[in-house]
Amino acid sequence: MKEIVIISGKGGTGKTVIAGAFAALVKNKVIADCDVDAADLHLLLDPKIEESHIFKSGFTAFTNKKYCNGCGTCSTVCRFDAVKEDFSIDPISCEGCAFCSLACPEDAIEMKLNISGKWFISQTRLGPLVHAKLGIAEENSGKLVSLVRKKAKEIAEDKKYKWVIIDGSPGIGCPVIASITGVDCAVVVIEPTLSGLHDAERVIDVTRHFNIPVKVIINKYDLNYDITKKIENWSEGRNLQILGKIVFSKEVVKSVIEGKTIIEYSSNKVTRSLSDIWGQLEKELAG
Repeated sequence: MKEIVIISGKGGTGKTVIAGAFAALVKNKVIADCDVDAADLHLLLDPKIEESHIFKSGFTAFTNKKYCNGCGTCSTVCRFDAVKEDFSIDPISCEGCAFCSLACPEDAIEMKLNISGKWFISQTRLGPLVHAKLGIAEENSGKLVSLVRKKAKEIAEDKKYKWVIIDGSPGIGCPVIASITGVDCAVVVIEPTLSGLHDAERVIDVTRHFNIPVKVIINKYDLNYDITKKIENWSEGRNLQILGKIVFSKEVVKSVIEGKTIIEYSSNKVTRSLSDIWGQLEKELAG
């Protein structure tokens, strides 16, 4: 079994479109959407949810008025000003540090585990999908990404699938690290802009820090030939393999509106490029 993650240094590079295309091209696979902060792969795959689970992570303080004597110790020690005048705790301001509960002489403050989101196992026309939705302003998305990956891998092992196709998070934060750790290959999607190149350089540094094999796709390369050439030279200088270059096409936008992967929607230069890229990637990893 091989795990492939598609990531990008910034949002808007076409990462999810390419992940969806791979999902359409690959047989015998599980799909995982690990961009839990802004999941959107489901928009292309129209999943039918078979299992829904609550994700709990992090703690919030709660005051038990039955035991509280109003001494104000909690208010004194709280550096986040989360304690109200009546000594109840503002859940939005509370950072879950538990200092107030430790300092309370009456043991009147309890730390309760938060419900931070949900994760799902679904069936799609392209195969099983494990995905999640993090709650608004909730933290610990890295833990949720790890959970999604773990469940996808379990399904692959149980069903004896050959591939796990992962739509990773953009950027270089905790969810990205959770997306790439231990995978067989990270495919970084770069768009031909200065910010695209700058942010791709950062995420590639992260993948190399964790000794993850990394390859590059230049998406919408024909929008700026000068920067595309700069990306090619930069990749060559860093000994990075460019799997392929994909042209800009309005057909991609139309396919997203239709809720289909570009592979399912039409046959054009984009689909041919993606088919060639996957064929090359499959050959290299299978060997």
